[in-house]
Amino acid sequence: MAGREDGNRLREAQTGTGPEWAEELLEHLRPSGRDVRRVVAWLSGALGATVALQDTAGNLVAGNQLPLDEDLVADITAGRIASAAWESAERHLRLVRVEHPSHACVLAVSRQAPFDRRASGVVTHTAQVIELLLAARESTAAGHRLRRATADLRLAILQLLMVEDTIAARRVAAGLWPGLLDADTACVYVVESAPAVRDRIAEECLDTTREDALVVRCPAMDGHVIVVSPRDTTDEALRSLVGRHPDLFLGGSVRQSLAQTATAYGQAVSALAVAHFRPDKTAVYAERTHPERLMDPVALRAWTSRVLRPLDTLPHHTRAELLATTRLGLEFTAVNAAKVLGVSRNTVRARMERVETLLGIDFADLTVRAVVHLALNTRIGLPDTRSADDTAETGLRLADLLSGPAVRTWGQDLLGRLDADARNPRRTLRTWIAVGGNAERAAQALGVHAQTVREHVRSAEPVLERQLLAAGTDLYEVVLAHLTVGDLDLPVLPRPA
Repeated sequence: MAGREDGNRLREAQTGTGPEWAEELLEHLRPSGRDVRRVVAWLSGALGATVALQDTAGNLVAGNQLPLDEDLVADITAGRIASAAWESAERHLRLVRVEHPSHACVLAVSRQAPFDRRASGVVTHTAQVIELLLAARESTAAGHRLRRATADLRLAILQLLMVEDTIAARRVAAGLWPGLLDADTACVYVVESAPAVRDRIAEECLDTTREDALVVRCPAMDGHVIVVSPRDTTDEALRSLVGRHPDLFLGGSVRQSLAQTATAYGQAVSALAVAHFRPDKTAVYAERTHPERLMDPVALRAWTSRVLRPLDTLPHHTRAELLATTRLGLEFTAVNAAKVLGVSRNTVRARMERVETLLGIDFADLTVRAVVHLALNTRIGLPDTRSADDTAETGLRLADLLSGPAVRTWGQDLLGRLDADARNPRRTLRTWIAVGGNAERAAQALGVHAQTVREHVRSAEPVLERQLLAAGTDLYEVVLAHLTVGDLDLPVLPRPA
């Protein structure tokens, strides 16, 4: 015959409350099992009970809703009592206070069988485990909020650098990363990964650079991480990171002043395209001969000042905002420029339309875009050299700048690389540029299929070592080359150019 003690032992073994229950409960503290809802479900099964975990407002956190006395719950959550028990002929109820970092909760367990010593112990220890899990969850959530706030701050600093506001960028960075932007120059890198692993790669970039660099998740490209660093050691550190991951690519800029972060970013993106064809999956922007460096800097500065003079009537802040937005808008799409700047794409378009109106131009014309891009880069890229007489160069035109022997030789050598191709991609490229980079319109003018136009333009990219299908410095240099050799007509600007 089995006595009461044997019967209790049998019932506890059946309900999971034997010696193994502690091990089962501790399993829920493992990293893979930290879920309050799973713990409550386990308690329900272990005791054959209905279990509810609710907060002070009566909201159900986990389990199943139970009818509870509000005053009793209030006493427990307020700390006036730690636990309570209630029983009837059919139900037995146990309530236990569960500490929470921000507010207390109540763990309520209702079952038909009475709560013996072991069942009470299971409830008490489960409440302690839930307290640990709630505290860990709160800590994790706080950590996520802190990391998100820090990431947003890094993005804000990058956006300030993109619009050439280095003073504000240094001021913002000084609070959390003293000395990070104290240098006058920096290199920009872009690490490309699959979007799904970008967050992990961004954290590895922070660890690799030891937070001596500005690491930002690119707001425009889901798989890109942007790194701005004045430290020479960053290049080697990032190359090592790419070497450890077979699916990463790295593009880097040449060293630029902080005010030219946008230019450096464009160089890094251009180098990233080359990195996809390199065995080591890395590339640094090739410092090549740019057409503006083949022009008289004093004459180029004078021409630039005249082209951009309508903007000089604006307040300094407004003028700087328009110039920075237009530079990015000419380098990238309006959508991507907006993401980088932290504004809407309509704002980018509105600012560029205002520049069009002030300068009396139309950015739909690729030759106009290339010429204005030249002026904008000259404004920031050349030292502020002036002739002895500021009026001496007032008659200088764009044709004069592009007709010098050095720049003409550069244009002929660049486009001459295409002459060996029997398909005549040079003619296709010239026609494509003339119609604003529209493959369909170029195809109609040439009497070929639009896909043929795209293939010709794409095949010209490795020959010219420049990206053409994406707007930016590479494309505008090729447009200028066409202008220097006379393959395209010079754009007509309202003011003498």
